[in-house]
Amino acid sequence: MAIVVGYNSTYDDSDFDVDTVLQAEDELLIEFGAPWCGYCKQALPKIETVMDEFSDVAHLKVFDGKGKSLGRYFEVKLWPTLILIRSGEEIGRIVRPESTDELRKLLEL
Repeated sequence: MAIVVGYNSTYDDSDFDVDTVLQAEDELLIEFGAPWCGYCKQALPKIETVMDEFSDVAHLKVFDGKGKSLGRYFEVKLWPTLILIRSGEEIGRIVRPESTDELRKLLEL
């Protein structure tokens, strides 16, 4: 499992076990998307900038798609979707972030 503390540049194509992910870290940002997704590519510099500022937050970059259980569990519809997990609970989410300020607000929750 590619959970990295700080910015994670690589999508992981594994089909993640929901329970394992929810228990992985105190605070975890899950980013759902795909390497070919235009919206994901557009959001990449914003996500990288903010994750560098919040380098103590773990980051899991999930290659989402049909049949992927983690994306279905969180009812991900559009990419990128970023979900902040704290102590196994969803604290907040952003779909297709438009600014670094929007991402900062999520991570400051």
